[in-house]
Amino acid sequence: MTSTPIGDYALISDCHTAALVSRGGSVDWLCRPRFDSPAVFARILDERAGHFSIRPAAEATTTRRYLERTMVLETMFRTAGGVAVLTDAMALDPTEQGHDLGAGATRTMLRRIECVEGTVDVEVEYAPRPEYGLVTPLLAVTPDGVETRGGAMRSLLSTDREATIRDSTARFAFGLTRGERAGFALQSRMTFDNDPPAAWSQDEITKGLDGTAVAWRTWSGAHQAYEGPWADLVYHSGRVLQALTYQPTGAIVAAPTTSLPEDVGGERNWDYRYAWVRDASFTLDALWVAACPDEAHKFFSWMTGAAATHIGPGSDLQIMFGIGGEHDLSERVLPYLSGWRGSRPVRVGNGAWDQRQLDVYGELLDAAFRLREQLAGIDEATRAFLVQVANAAGVRWREQDQGIWEIRGEPRDFLYSKLMCWVALDRAIQLAPLIGGEDRVAAWTDAREEIRAAILEHGWSERAGAFAQFFGGSDLDASNLMLAIVGFLPADDSRIVATIEATERRLTDDRGLVFRYRTEGGVDGLEGSEGTFLLCTFWLAEALALAGRVDRARAVFERAIAFANDVGLLSEEVDEKTGELLGNFPQAFSHIGLINAAWAISQAEAGVAPSRGIESPIEAARQDEA
Repeated sequence: MTSTPIGDYALISDCHTAALVSRGGSVDWLCRPRFDSPAVFARILDERAGHFSIRPAAEATTTRRYLERTMVLETMFRTAGGVAVLTDAMALDPTEQGHDLGAGATRTMLRRIECVEGTVDVEVEYAPRPEYGLVTPLLAVTPDGVETRGGAMRSLLSTDREATIRDSTARFAFGLTRGERAGFALQSRMTFDNDPPAAWSQDEITKGLDGTAVAWRTWSGAHQAYEGPWADLVYHSGRVLQALTYQPTGAIVAAPTTSLPEDVGGERNWDYRYAWVRDASFTLDALWVAACPDEAHKFFSWMTGAAATHIGPGSDLQIMFGIGGEHDLSERVLPYLSGWRGSRPVRVGNGAWDQRQLDVYGELLDAAFRLREQLAGIDEATRAFLVQVANAAGVRWREQDQGIWEIRGEPRDFLYSKLMCWVALDRAIQLAPLIGGEDRVAAWTDAREEIRAAILEHGWSERAGAFAQFFGGSDLDASNLMLAIVGFLPADDSRIVATIEATERRLTDDRGLVFRYRTEGGVDGLEGSEGTFLLCTFWLAEALALAGRVDRARAVFERAIAFANDVGLLSEEVDEKTGELLGNFPQAFSHIGLINAAWAISQAEAGVAPSRGIESPIEAARQDEA
């Protein structure tokens, strides 16, 4: 049973897939060739499921960092005899000049360990276990390194070091003195591919690592211009979002992992290697601030393309898709994996893919509203689809659904779902000339006002003294903070202020971090509990900033960012008792929340209402340069 803390991992990515590297130098998660492909290394879910470790033989203290403005990881091991530096990256083409990062990726993991002081004895273990540990492959020493065959892929681990192979594991042991280094390059191809995996020389590995750092820095320089508080964190979170982007389509995975639990030993273990419509408007806001409108437009184009189906009677807008646009994400269990710290079941696929979640109509149209200036050239089919989305929101808002949190209990009249149907209609009315919906504006306006009246009448709970999770209930839900963020009511409205204060008092742990909702009510139909949700904590900070309570907003924001690990990565949740990071990792939603809350606070401190307008910081910088 694996015990390495989730927060001990760092991310490397080539914008096609990603690996998690532990503080001890072990790659314990890697899917090939895409984020959602079966894992080659999955020790994070089971000790027997494969790893690739490089570490000193002697006991060592460890520090690590990302090289400045990159996702190239540097880990320093300090032993009694010397100091070694391990550099890890997924290879990127440095000639891309900051555009389409990942387009020239070679699908190669590069690793190099170098002695920078004294002498260090090094141990390397290479134990690939394709298909989440189901396959024990054949390994063979070749003149170029170690070849792996078995399953759907064949791999070559390029190195000039001598290996011994036993039990389908290649082991290397060697000493390094100051100035000496050893490099490894892991490349895979599909078994049926006529081109074998390419061998990398030691010089090519060094050039590949240097070039990858250049590619990330070039992208950062071309795409990032935010100048508010916590700029380093905002920039880093923008790079994390880019690292979680599947370059061929622009889709952004919610996280690169599956089944890291929300409750240690519990059943709340889900596959997050997909892209959610729910995330669309939040993601575009974050990309607008911390990356570039180019990425935002590509993500939106992919999302509308994947979602574009006829929405008629008895059909719903699907809530999530595979990163290539796939619709069927059927869930299954891998019974042979023990799970992180015994948290079973381990799932691949996500059973929520065919749930009804009415909020997606609002999130998709809010995303369109963000990019409204770029919608002038959209094709007729996409315009017609967006009109269908608004029409569906205007008709279906009265129906019950599973809500934003994808409950597996009985459907209800969740307030957030009604709110986002209101958003869908509100944004569609403003977009009507661009999407050809002028003849629908009167009907959309009537439906929008009906929803508003229903939320104000049935969503407010006198018992709770706040807006409630669902109509007629009295439980709280952090998603109701969005009432202010999307502009349904002013943030200083007494009912919004009361909801913010109720959230602070009754929906937080002892550290002041926010729960999504209280699981004791049983609304989600699952056993056990879960940790506090970092995105919801950032929502609280954002709502406080909008309400003009900037000092409190800053305090909440600081509490949340304190749970970033040593290389600035955030998980989905924090364990209420231990403060340990929980859930799939790193979590795009948490980094999105960080960016959007930082922006809201920066605008509030400047005395400006955070704008949902069109000009991003990078666009403003480009205009200033012009």
